[in-house]
Amino acid sequence: MIIRYLNPLEKLEYEVIQRQQEGSEFRCIEDALLDLKNKPDEQAQLEAYEILTNLMKKDDTAPNTHTAEPDDLKAIRQAAPKSPPHHQLSEAELYDKLLGGWLGRAAGCLLGKPVERHMRPALREMLKSNNNWPLDNYWTEAGMPRNILDRYPWKLRLGLESLRENIDCMPEDDDLNYVMLNLHIMEKHGFEFNSNDVATAWLTNLPALQVFTAERVAYFNLLDGRDAPESATYMNPFREWIGAQIRADLWGYVCPGDPVLATELAWRDARISHTRNGIYGEMFFAALISLAFIESEPRALIENALTYIPPNSRMAKAIGTILDMPIKTMEWEDVLDELENHFGDYHWVHSINNAALTVAALLAGEGDYETTICNTVMGGWDTDSNGATAGSIIGIIRGANALPGKWIKPLNNKIRSSLGGFDNANFTDLARRTLDITRRQMKKSSTGSNDLSDDF
Repeated sequence: MIIRYLNPLEKLEYEVIQRQQEGSEFRCIEDALLDLKNKPDEQAQLEAYEILTNLMKKDDTAPNTHTAEPDDLKAIRQAAPKSPPHHQLSEAELYDKLLGGWLGRAAGCLLGKPVERHMRPALREMLKSNNNWPLDNYWTEAGMPRNILDRYPWKLRLGLESLRENIDCMPEDDDLNYVMLNLHIMEKHGFEFNSNDVATAWLTNLPALQVFTAERVAYFNLLDGRDAPESATYMNPFREWIGAQIRADLWGYVCPGDPVLATELAWRDARISHTRNGIYGEMFFAALISLAFIESEPRALIENALTYIPPNSRMAKAIGTILDMPIKTMEWEDVLDELENHFGDYHWVHSINNAALTVAALLAGEGDYETTICNTVMGGWDTDSNGATAGSIIGIIRGANALPGKWIKPLNNKIRSSLGGFDNANFTDLARRTLDITRRQMKKSSTGSNDLSDDF
């Protein structure tokens, strides 16, 4: 039985790409990979595993010391501001924003869910086939010709349940499961949790085949006794993909106006499965979500959040490229063409291209919920993850009471999940539980500083 993301030959193929993108030596393994493709599959897998094993031994003697893209928290934070946490929200306002984040994330995820994996040309062809271009509502197959439905099938996992005519709640999705699991971690361990607590929560609550790419590799590394950060680095060519980025939200939710703490919590989580830009993606969006409680202008949010990741990293440079574009004066399709030109070589679930797309959609949407999530999903790549992140941010800015009923009412205040204790949960309850954790930290902050930087 071959399990995706654990196949040594597949790992070696993506390791070549990963090392090329991060600026490491890759030619020797690229040549070896080409040679393996001419051999019987079983032999090729055995030899690929041997190559990867030797590569890991070599990496042990030369760990990541790349000064522009460090993995260590203190090194990442060298240029980050150390401003004290602050917000002037009443408890009612804070709850409204938290509920807005949960609902906004769910609706944005649901919008992108049925078409995950389909790229821009396919999305446009689908929408034009039943006169729904440009996207302005949940997907529907009503009026969509059979040849289109056959050519572009809905996502296998709960794609049909995510169509406009079938929605009766938020169906299960890993983009929401991680947020709920992180809520569980906070309820159990509080702000003092460490990376091992997160790892234990994964192994206890997440089925092995319901985690993907970097998380699946890390999951099996953990079972093999490899703790963080080795769980992220050992034979894990997906270590800069989007998996950590989709886990950022809860850390921002529980740290309103405190991006320093939010990014630390994100780092503790990300290092289990990711390195470099994979870590920065989670830290960047955790900072941005934290700041969304006290700042409503997208450009200011993005520029401020950018100060919490290394300025010379590929992630920071990609976001800088978006900030330099005159997006407000451009047609959205032209923006997406530029994104393809700059970032189209990345895998469709890499952290960098998807972060750039989400940032561009936030700028183009100018705080409008519908415009932001629809533009995000029409950009393709990881449609449900990006829709979720963009929806979460605008949901916080606007608050639940100001989110359009067109997007929120179909959720029926309910989410399905295979996580113990979370199936059929109400979003209102999730927001109240999040508020309880936030209150706890606010009380600590009011009695003195809370430096947790060495508590790993």
